[in-house]
Amino acid sequence: MNTDLSVCAPSAQGWAVINWSQIQRQVKKLQARIVKATREGRYGKVKALQWLLTHSFSGKALAIKRVTENRGKNTPGVDKVIWSTSKAKTNAIASLQRRG
Repeated sequence: MNTDLSVCAPSAQGWAVINWSQIQRQVKKLQARIVKATREGRYGKVKALQWLLTHSFSGKALAIKRVTENRGKNTPGVDKVIWSTSKAKTNAIASLQRRG
């Protein structure tokens, strides 16, 4: 595994030190791979890449960023929580799971 591609937010420093250009680049690469596999009809590969995107740190971090910086950022979701502080956003990345 290439260690320079893995991006992780240190919990001590948190949200402010995340390299957003690298995060966006990684998500865009994965999305491009999903599109390519779809066009080739490789649906097993598509499913595996989608799982990788939804479980990756980059995918989760970018999702949290988009949700907390859009026009509806002050509206709570189904969990009745608003992520307004850097610490809350960092904790949200770690807490995003399929179940529970």
